[in-house]
Amino acid sequence: MSISVSKISKTYDDQHALKDVSFEVKQGEIVGFLGPNGAGKSTMMKILTTYLDASDGTALVNGFDVNSQSMDVQRSVGYLPEHNPLYLEMYVREYLSFNAQVYKISKSRIEEVIQQTGLLPESNKKINQLSKGYRQRVGLACALLHDPKVLILDEPTTGLDPNQLVEIRELIKSVGKEKTVFLSTHIMQEVEAMCDRVIIINQGEIVADKNLNEMIDQNDQIIEVEFDYRVEDAFLSKLDHIKQVKNIYGFVYHLTFDTAIDMRPAVFDFAHDNQLKILQLSRKNKDLESLFRELTN
Repeated sequence: MSISVSKISKTYDDQHALKDVSFEVKQGEIVGFLGPNGAGKSTMMKILTTYLDASDGTALVNGFDVNSQSMDVQRSVGYLPEHNPLYLEMYVREYLSFNAQVYKISKSRIEEVIQQTGLLPESNKKINQLSKGYRQRVGLACALLHDPKVLILDEPTTGLDPNQLVEIRELIKSVGKEKTVFLSTHIMQEVEAMCDRVIIINQGEIVADKNLNEMIDQNDQIIEVEFDYRVEDAFLSKLDHIKQVKNIYGFVYHLTFDTAIDMRPAVFDFAHDNQLKILQLSRKNKDLESLFRELTN
């Protein structure tokens, strides 16, 4: 197991940032760690990278205890913090060379990560001359420099334009073929494009931990229907398997059912039997963003 977290808690004075958090990440997984601002994502990542001590509980990274074997953890983990601290006055190769000395690794590795992260066209520039996308590449190159088994990336795509997002996404997916990747992000499309699994945290507690496909392909389904006049919610609540009735606007409703059976024929028959006219009827898939809102509101 690459990451194993058991009943981790973190308290600041009387504020609980994390409450009995437990999860595991297997070798070779790309796992998205999601949550609203202040949910505890960065705190958890700082504990896993030994920048913070937990108030209670245990965490192992590559089999090393984050409390008692912090140096071993740091050697086996590549970490890209949210704000990507860089020495802007340094040249790209100079900065990577400095970090290679810290890790006591061969400078030949510098050229390997420059190629791997697509930095070659900008590798002779100072970091302060680089775009945000290339600065993120420098941060990733530094995280990969010592060839870690686990990558922990805190908001790696923040502030990037659409083209840069695609480039960094492809880079992370490529790295994920060989390493375990644990990343946080607010961009749901990035999770859907990159991750095998999703862990959602809210107010310091895990509220979901599922394979991405399982999370999106749930039994609940949403039927969007438009009638020719306003219908009372209580009347529509008589439908079989109905879980929620929501008037979206005008005469358009979202009907949520707790079954995998396609309920469009049932809605059509219900309308016919009750002399309702349907102007449009469609099935809407629940996406990760709507599930995230449900779980964190």
